[in-house]
Amino acid sequence: MWLSLLLRSLRHSHSHSHSLISVPPTAHLRRSMATSTVTSAAETISPSNTRLGWIGTGVMGRSMCAHLINAGYALTIFTRTQPKAQPLLDMGAQWAPTPMAVAAQSDVVFSIVGYPSDVRHVLLHPSSGALSGLRPGGVLVDMTTSEPSLAVEIHSAAAALSCSSVDAPVSGGDRGAKNASLSIFAGGDGPTVRRLAPVFSLLGRVNYMGGPGKGQFAKLANQITIASTMVGLIEGLIYAHKAGLDLSLYLDAISTWRGRIEIAGSECENMGLALPGLALAQQLYLSLKAHGEGDLGTQALILALERLNNVSLEKA
Repeated sequence: MWLSLLLRSLRHSHSHSHSLISVPPTAHLRRSMATSTVTSAAETISPSNTRLGWIGTGVMGRSMCAHLINAGYALTIFTRTQPKAQPLLDMGAQWAPTPMAVAAQSDVVFSIVGYPSDVRHVLLHPSSGALSGLRPGGVLVDMTTSEPSLAVEIHSAAAALSCSSVDAPVSGGDRGAKNASLSIFAGGDGPTVRRLAPVFSLLGRVNYMGGPGKGQFAKLANQITIASTMVGLIEGLIYAHKAGLDLSLYLDAISTWRGRIEIAGSECENMGLALPGLALAQQLYLSLKAHGEGDLGTQALILALERLNNVSLEKA
C-alpha cells in the first residue's frame, strides 16, 4: 500500500512543487511563529495541563497509548473494535464512541489507523471526525503512514478552524512501539512540533522534517530504502542457505523491517521518478498479493524469492 501512495505523492509533488516544497524552512518557521495561536513556547505540555486523545489501538497504537498512560496523561481513546481497547481501559483510559467525541475531551488528538481512507474518515468526516470536535487551539497528530497530500489537506482544514496538525508517521514496527524507540518523522509548523516534544519523547525520537506533508515524504523515502535493501537482504539469505551457512548465525547480525510498498511506488510515479530497486520490490510485492500474502509486511518478500528459487528458508 505505501508503494502506491509514494508513487501518487511523487506525481502530485512534481506538479505542485511550489505549494509543497518551495518555502524555505526558516521562512516557514518564522511565519508560523508569528501567526500561530496554539504553539506558544512558554507553555510546556505535561500531564497536568494537557488532555490527550488517541484514535486507533491496534498493535502499534496499544503500546504507544500505554506509554502515555504510564507517564500520567489523561487519555481518551476510540477504536473500531472496543474489546481490543480493553487493556487500555483497564489501565485507566476513557472510552469515547466516535473520533469527534475523543477530540471534544482532548487538547491533542493522535491517530494511527490503517489506510489514508481511514485517516480521512476519522479526522475529516464532517459529522464524526476528530476535527469537528476539536476546540480552537487543539492539535491533530496523525502517525499513520499516509499520503503527503492528505497531510497538507488536514493541515489546511485544521488551520481554517484555528487548530493545528502534524503528520508524524513512525518507523520501528511493533518492537519500536513496545520499547518506546520509534523514529518519528514530523511535518508541520515547527513550534507545534517542538511543543509536542515531551509527548513524542515517550514514544521514541522525533525528527522534524519540515512543513506539512514533509513527515510523510520522509517516511516514504525511508520505505524506499527499506524496500530495496530488503530485496538484497533476502537474496543474501537465499545465498547463505545455498552455501550451507547456519542461517541463525547469519541472522544474528541482521534486522528486518515492516513497510508498505504500494504507497512508496505510487508517490514515485507521481513525481515521475524511476527507481529500479523499488520497482523490483513492487513487482515482488504484487506476486505476494497474487498469493494472498499482501498483508504480511515487507519482510514477506522472502516468500516471493523462495518461490522463484524453489527453496524454503523456514525449513533451513
